[in-house]
Formats: sequence, C-alpha cells, structure tokens
Amino acid sequence: MAKRSEIVGMEDLLNMVKKLEKVPQRVVNKAARAGASIARKAAKNNAPEGETGELKKGIIMRKERRVKAGKAVFDIMMDPAKSDIFAKIGKNGQRAYYPASQEYGFMTVDGGFVPGYHFLRNSLQDNATDIEKKVVEVAGKEIDKVMKGG
Repeated sequence: MAKRSEIVGMEDLLNMVKKLEKVPQRVVNKAARAGASIARKAAKNNAPEGETGELKKGIIMRKERRVKAGKAVFDIMMDPAKSDIFAKIGKNGQRAYYPASQEYGFMTVDGGFVPGYHFLRNSLQDNATDIEKKVVEVAGKEIDKVMKGG
C-alpha cells in the first residue's frame, strides 16, 4: 500500500519561484550600479593628477543600452563631452588622446617608452571581489524586498 506524503509550504515555495522569475529590471540595475560605482571610485583615485586634474573629473559611469532583459552593464569610461579637452594635435599633425596615453603609455620624442598607469584596468582587477560582493549583497536585499511584496 502506497503512502501519500505532503510537503508543507510547497505552494508558497512555488509562488516564490514564480515571483523570482519576474524580478524587476530595477533590481538588476541597482545591483550593477552599486558594483560599478566601486570601480569608478577606484579609477578616480588611481588616475594621475595631471596639470589641471581634468583626467579624474573626466571619468564617468554610463549604463549601456539594455539588449537583454535581466542584464545591466555599466561602462567606466572617459566623458565623451570632454574629448576636446583631452585630444591634442602635435606639431607633426598627429592627434594624441591624453587619457589613452596615461592608461597605456606613450613613446617619447627620443624613442623611449613611458609605461601607462593602467588606472582604468586596475580599478576592475584590483576590486573584483569587492565588486562581486557588493553586487550580490545589493541584489539579495532587493530580491528580498520583491519577495516580501515591497
């Protein structure tokens, strides 16, 4: 004779899973923004001062256009509105972009090479675990709010 068993709370669990499938985009946006702000702050702190400090002021965070629901990507980049400040035309007519030369390095007039600071790349690499923790923490809090109906 077969015994019949019942799982207490199974209906609640199924309802919670259905809610979780429909997590609002704002949850993803908020979590991604929190992680990206760590990288932006680190990039600003690590950027070379320069003569006017414009390099630090020019680092911005911009959200990419959403292509896929449930996904959010933020770029840490130089402000395109300040390109006229950063782009320089040399005596030989070549265009030089100051942030790129500071990030990757540049050749000197006598043929030497000055290595770059890699302030943008290092802002992500050095803070990868902190960024991941922050994204998971914020996403968890926001998902809890959704599950509780708030």
